Amino acid sequence: MVALLSRLPVTDGVKLCHRVVDGLCGRDPPCRADYSSTWSLEEWLELLDSLTAFFSLAVLAGLSGVGSGHAEAVLSVIRARREEIRRALLDRTNSISSATLQDFDWQLKLALSSDKISSLHTPLLSLSLDVRENMALRSVTMEMNREELNTLISSLEAANKSEVSLGEMVNPKLLPMAVRCDRECERMLL
Repeated sequence: MVALLSRLPVTDGVKLCHRVVDGLCGRDPPCRADYSSTWSLEEWLELLDSLTAFFSLAVLAGLSGVGSGHAEAVLSVIRARREEIRRALLDRTNSISSATLQDFDWQLKLALSSDKISSLHTPLLSLSLDVRENMALRSVTMEMNREELNTLISSLEAANKSEVSLGEMVNPKLLPMAVRCDRECERMLL
């Protein structure tokens, strides 16, 4: 990436980097026609992909300090527009779904038997989620056993980890609730 970028003077490289960040943030990206004499189409696409990935990664991982003048120019763009890139990445993540969790309720039950098994003794979690999607509130109810609850907890922890890396947590109430449910299941089994 730096080798391709070094074909431009440092000041033009900084301008290009700012235009790439503009594209990342939903504004007009750099125009290929402005740089057609500098890079082939393949090189141009490689450079754009590399810079976009680098800016995204740099903001998420907090990269700093490298060597050459062009690399320093790229980092100066990151330093100047870190918050704007972070917000754009967060908006992109949030736009995956317009649904948001408004409230939840849970109950822990102990299934003693079923129509097929006379002695079951299995804890079941009944989870009711109130989800707002496109200004409409709908209720989603599910019942899960211990294994399904552990899968839910793992998924929530992974989602929480990626949200924390972006600086925000989607719903700070849900993960502790799921862990509490798991502990209640553990007590019921003992």
